[in-house]
Parts: sequence; structure tokens; C-alpha cells
Amino acid sequence: MTAQHVVGMVGVGNMGGRMARRLTEAGYDVRAVDADPAKIPASGAKPAASLAELAADCDVIMLSLPDSLVIESVIRGPGGLLGHARDGQIIVDLSTANPASTRALHDELAARGVRFLDAGISGGAAAADKGTLTLMVGGDAAALEKVRPLLAAFSAHVHHMGASGAGHVTKVLNNFLNGVTLAATAEVMVAGKKAGLDLAQLLEVINSSSGVSFASLNRFPRIIRGDYLEGGLTGQLMAKDVRLYLSLAEDLGVPTLVGPGTLTAFQVSNALGYGDVISNRVVDAYGDLAGGVRVADDDD
Repeated sequence: MTAQHVVGMVGVGNMGGRMARRLTEAGYDVRAVDADPAKIPASGAKPAASLAELAADCDVIMLSLPDSLVIESVIRGPGGLLGHARDGQIIVDLSTANPASTRALHDELAARGVRFLDAGISGGAAAADKGTLTLMVGGDAAALEKVRPLLAAFSAHVHHMGASGAGHVTKVLNNFLNGVTLAATAEVMVAGKKAGLDLAQLLEVINSSSGVSFASLNRFPRIIRGDYLEGGLTGQLMAKDVRLYLSLAEDLGVPTLVGPGTLTAFQVSNALGYGDVISNRVVDAYGDLAGGVRVADDDD
């Protein structure tokens, strides 16, 4: 097997594992490292003994990690990718990260001849399984062209957004809107329930009217039937993403009036015990605060 068909993956959790599986199904030899090695077999990847081994075996390495602190430790830490990088390697960061950190890592890796692409992803677990994710990429355009065949294994839309950091900026903006509409629609569903409305009919109205959103179209028709779509972005990670937006807005000098309220919604939800489950459970947090309302009854 040629080197270009050997791909490294750091992080095979909820999303990284799905992308690794799509790559193996496409015929690539995927070598993986994860903080929990027990997750690797389900991804279809072969375990690598260390980051150093991954760097030695793979010309392309992908990261799917929870935040910039973890990404920085994987790259800069003892035994990390920076210390074992080779001229000509490409690292593709598929995480949601702080764009300022991304740009700093890009410059450090560039000094070693490594091209670092920040590639935010959107579409969730279902799109990862189907290979229809949307990617928003920052960094060197020529490097992106080299890895497009790999990205095609799990994505249907790849957008080059500009220089280093542009992909993660785009991801932060998108995820903020995701959080806003999820929290707002959750609040409306609880209000509709307390008002005695038929929620399926309410959603039909919203989805043919000006209040329509991804949450109302794709999430709540299932949530009101008791299917919370478990396995997606957790409440803790959603709060992290909203905080990234608030930091970005401050750096850009952009006022944000909606941001603090959205962050509060997920922080309160997490404090009520929903932090480690899918962020869609914010609707139950609203229900708790409204006196124990559930938009999906046991008999729904």
C-alpha cells in the first residue's frame, strides 16, 4: 500500500470514529491514536503505538479533538506531532477550535515544512455515517487539493474559506447559529406545550413560516416523539462553542447581544445535569424550569 493510502487519525470518538470508518470503507489504511484505545477497533482503524509512530507512517494526519487545549497538547506536547513532523506532511484539523490558536499552530508547523489545514465540519453524526458532511477549510489551497480525495470519503461539500484560521472562524459562526436556534426552538416548544398546542402541528406551521430553522426542521419533529437523536454534540461542547463565538466577537469588536443569553441557556442546562448528553436535551432543562414539562410525553 502506498504512503498516500495510509492515513493517521488522532481521536476516534463520536465524529472521528465515524470519519475513520468512512475512510477504511473507501480503501484507506487508517492508523489511529486515541486517549481511550478501546474506541479504536469500532472505527475500523489500526492502533498506532504513539503519535511519533503515526507521524512516521502517515503523510496525512487528521485530528478530531474536543478543543484547542487538547489540540495544542497533541501537537506541541512531549512526543507530539510537532517534534516528529516531516517536511511535506499535511495535518488536517477537523475539530472545532479557537482560530487564534489554529493560526499559531499553523505557523509553528509551517516552520517544519508541515501544512496545517483547519477544517471545521457540519452535519453531525448522521451526515458522517452517510459521508455527506460539509467542510469549511482554511489554509493552503494546494494542500487542500492534495487531500480532497480523502475528505471525499466522508464529506459532500468542501469549501475553501481562505487563509489559516478561516475554516475555524466559519465553524464558530455556524455553531453559534446552531446553538441560538436550538435554544430558541426548545423554549418555544415548551411554551407551546404549556399553551396546550399540538406540537406536531405547531412545527408544521413554523416550518412553513418565518420561524423555520435547522432545529425546527430536523431536530424537533423527532424530539417531540421522544427521539432526542442521542450521540451528537453534548451540552458541554455546545457551551464551549458558544464561548468560542463570544471570544471571537470580542476580538473582532462585534457587539453580541444574543450570545450571552444563548450561553446561559446551555450553562443552566448543563448545571441541571444535561451536560454529558446531546445538547438537544436543553429542551428538558427548559421544561424543568417550567415546572417539569416534557415536550414528548411517555405515551407520545
